Amino acid sequence: MDFARRLYERFSSLAHELAKFGSIGAVAFLIDFGLLNLCNVVLGLGPLTSKVVATTISTTFAYIGNRFWTFRHRDQSGLGREYFLFFLLNGIALLFGMLTIGFTTYTLDRHDALSINIANIVGVGLGTLFRYWSYKKWVFLEATEPIPMELPEAGIKQDR
Repeated sequence: MDFARRLYERFSSLAHELAKFGSIGAVAFLIDFGLLNLCNVVLGLGPLTSKVVATTISTTFAYIGNRFWTFRHRDQSGLGREYFLFFLLNGIALLFGMLTIGFTTYTLDRHDALSINIANIVGVGLGTLFRYWSYKKWVFLEATEPIPMELPEAGIKQDR
């Protein structure tokens, strides 16, 4: 039992961080998936243009969610710096989606929505692995000082 407790203590923060990252990612994926299909199927923008539009909007959501929820315990090194790096790294991750969709559409000559959606899911999966690693390494840096979990009580008066 002692081993299980030590194991939990060692990996609990990572498990919580991964759960939050996954939750934000799931909602961002739904935004990306919905907008890709809206732009491609309904508006007829084409698969690659649709992917860029969908990713740009879902990335904005993901930045806000990850900065203020998933990685809020990490140092904040400046909104401009983080936002720039976040979008730069998402641009690199977008290449995974562009390559899988482009390969499916132009190499395999599959233009149907199902094939494009499957390619998108593969590209998002590959991009997600890259994004999690790169966000922790370059965007949301380790905190240099412990961030308090609750507000300090000194100087706070309570009315009774």
